[in-house]
Amino acid sequence: MDDTVIQLLVLAAIALFLIIRLKNVLGTRTGFEKPPSVEGTPPRGPAVRRDFEVIEGGPDRDITDHVDDGSPAAKALAAMKLAEPGFSVTEFVGGARGAYEMILMAFENGDLAPVQPFLDEDVYEAFLSVVSDREDQGLKVDASFIGVRETTLVDAEFDRATDTAQITLRFVGELTSVVRDAEGEIVEGDPNEIRKQRDVWTFARVMGADDPNWKLVATGE
Repeated sequence: MDDTVIQLLVLAAIALFLIIRLKNVLGTRTGFEKPPSVEGTPPRGPAVRRDFEVIEGGPDRDITDHVDDGSPAAKALAAMKLAEPGFSVTEFVGGARGAYEMILMAFENGDLAPVQPFLDEDVYEAFLSVVSDREDQGLKVDASFIGVRETTLVDAEFDRATDTAQITLRFVGELTSVVRDAEGEIVEGDPNEIRKQRDVWTFARVMGADDPNWKLVATGE
């Protein structure tokens, strides 16, 4: 053999030796293999979609927080909101709570002028009659309001022909109240005794009207 052939055989032997060594170190891959995971990092699973389903047409919490879903009162309140989209039952109840204190104390103290715009004419006349009778007898009420302990929406009605809404609420208030004669002597009540005042009042308003004020149209216990 000449030198050239001998060199080729030596090179081939070296190449075969290197291939065998690499195969032993790296191993052999066959078929589909997952890529190796990085140490300390959990392998990735299938992607999870985090879509949120939007449910439309469910109960109106602004209504169902106060009356049973599907009840006549709930349907009447829904009709009010259709007639006046900006109307909120919860805001109305909060406003009526404040009006109850204001009207009740105006009646107790015998000064109805500040609350007359919030009273239906018949209710105003009835309140005024009681106030006038007290004055004729020389009696004066000394009252102090403690707070409203309960405000419950009892009923609601809506007249689609006139867009007139009526909402009835039950209030339980607490106050101190005494009646004094012309000489200032107490003839009824105890200034240190907190008494409960229970009232059922009905407010009315034409939905969509420019006047935002509800009026007290009926009272009861």
